[in-house]
Amino acid sequence: MTAKATGDIDWQVWLERWDAQQTGYVPHREERFRVMLDVLESLLPDEFVAVDLASGPGSISQRLLERFPRARCIAIDMDPVMLAIGEGALGDGGGRLRWVRGDLADRDWVTQLGETVVDAVLSTTALHWLSAPDLVRVYRQLGELVRPGGVFVNGDNMDFGPDVPTVQQLVAGRREREWSDEAFAARGIETAEQWWAELEREPAMTALIAERTRILAAKERPIPANYDLHVGALRDAGFREVATVWQSGTDRVLVAIR
Repeated sequence: MTAKATGDIDWQVWLERWDAQQTGYVPHREERFRVMLDVLESLLPDEFVAVDLASGPGSISQRLLERFPRARCIAIDMDPVMLAIGEGALGDGGGRLRWVRGDLADRDWVTQLGETVVDAVLSTTALHWLSAPDLVRVYRQLGELVRPGGVFVNGDNMDFGPDVPTVQQLVAGRREREWSDEAFAARGIETAEQWWAELEREPAMTALIAERTRILAAKERPIPANYDLHVGALRDAGFREVATVWQSGTDRVLVAIR
């Protein structure tokens, strides 16, 4: 069980606002979620155990449990604010959702899951925060955690490799325009910075935000791994099939079958 903030906070509203501002950065976010869950429906039985890796407030966990009423999910993240919002809004999902505090940069994060084998691991808009060495290690750990026949699904921006620099420049330019403050304002969507600024006005969140600030102060933002590195690391980790099943620019759904 994670630590919860106290006070009069409408957790559901903050989760909904989080989802809304995230669509500014990922315009096809709901379609991406649908594709990710389609993969699970095609490959897994009705009853399965999944991990929401670097879960944030549990956006994929919420949609997974709604679509698969016999599934269980473990949501793991290092951010106390994200976990508080997710747990406050979603609770334990009727006993099917468990929240875990854990940092993927720590080698022992897997032991905190309370599961030695799972059917699926999903991650969305998160693993670009890992350095290349940490990403490779996490994929090796997933190769041991996911059962044979199970699946890892990653929805995230994964840049093109160095062999196509012109293509990468084209999509990066489009992404920069779509993520500008002017573009968000034109669409009537608050930016991540605006969302966080408003959340900081909640008195009951002060301690959790201070803790989050302390944690992030010790982190350095890495250069995100490109698509080729993701594919190679997953294959080296023992996943027998690795491929993109959906894509818009650098926004991809990458599937790896164990």
